[in-house]
Amino acid sequence: MGVGLAVAGDPALESARGHGAEQARQFFYYMSMMREVEDRIERKLYRQGKIVGGVYVGRGQEAIPVGAGLAAAPDDMLFPSHRDMALYLIRGVHPRQIFAQYMGRIGGLTRGRDGNMHMGDLRLKIVAIISAMAASVPVAAGAAFAMKYKGTRDVACCFFGDGATSRGDWHEGLNLASVQRLPLVLICNNNQYAYSTPVEKQMACANVADRGPAYGIPAEIVDGNDVFAVNSAALRGVEHARRGLGPYLIECKTFRMTGHSAHDPADYVPNHLWKTWGQRDPIDRARDVILANQWAEPEELTLIESGIRREVDSAIEWAENSPYPDASELLEDVYER
Repeated sequence: MGVGLAVAGDPALESARGHGAEQARQFFYYMSMMREVEDRIERKLYRQGKIVGGVYVGRGQEAIPVGAGLAAAPDDMLFPSHRDMALYLIRGVHPRQIFAQYMGRIGGLTRGRDGNMHMGDLRLKIVAIISAMAASVPVAAGAAFAMKYKGTRDVACCFFGDGATSRGDWHEGLNLASVQRLPLVLICNNNQYAYSTPVEKQMACANVADRGPAYGIPAEIVDGNDVFAVNSAALRGVEHARRGLGPYLIECKTFRMTGHSAHDPADYVPNHLWKTWGQRDPIDRARDVILANQWAEPEELTLIESGIRREVDSAIEWAENSPYPDASELLEDVYER
């Protein structure tokens, strides 16, 4: 797909029904901002040696954190995976804070204590990423338990990959959430690979969603490259959990349009998959749907993209001018004294 191409036959055109121009432009902005930020991190700053350590991005998966993140209420807790950058942007984390975080500067969310993705902000109801993705599920279940105990109508939204669903802590978290009927929405970024292991070699069932009913959890499968479909599914899941009906599992079928990390060439991925999934790019699809519905002119979307590039340029400059932390501050905000 792409600008000017027909969208006839694309299910995204149908799933956009019920959405409006303002919301569609919001989807487009956050997906485009996520990609631009991550492209600069992975393809520029990391290659220039300004970022040290592993870099993991969600190229091709932007519709999932955007569609689901905008379905959550401000007081709902978010538990991102390492491919859900848009969740931070949606909650108000500025790109300059993200770049400072990745470059280990004091302007980052951890104030230079981590030079990578392990960032969160409880004031914004974002819990920092746990590297073993499945480990976030029982933690999110614990947060949901606290919400239920306090009698709030808040919901916890936990994001993870297909590989996480093959780990024991994922199943333990689901069992707890189900037995206790916790307000937990489970969102699987099924990008077909757990590092280099394809889905068919890590589980015998056809879909991740098939695992939900075993725990008495309703589950649905959605096109993870269709931001409108993801948003609608997330709204259903959030409403289900908020009504006290227990957890809800959403499997978003997508593809990781990059290696597992910046240093992974992904030679194990068959070449035809890059072409097939590249034609289903979530940003291109959203653009085509917006134009087909006359929710914006092509020039408006071009202005959004150019504005994002300028904002990112400025954010990187700010982050590079942010100092490194002083060693004397090493123990501040880390240990109780």
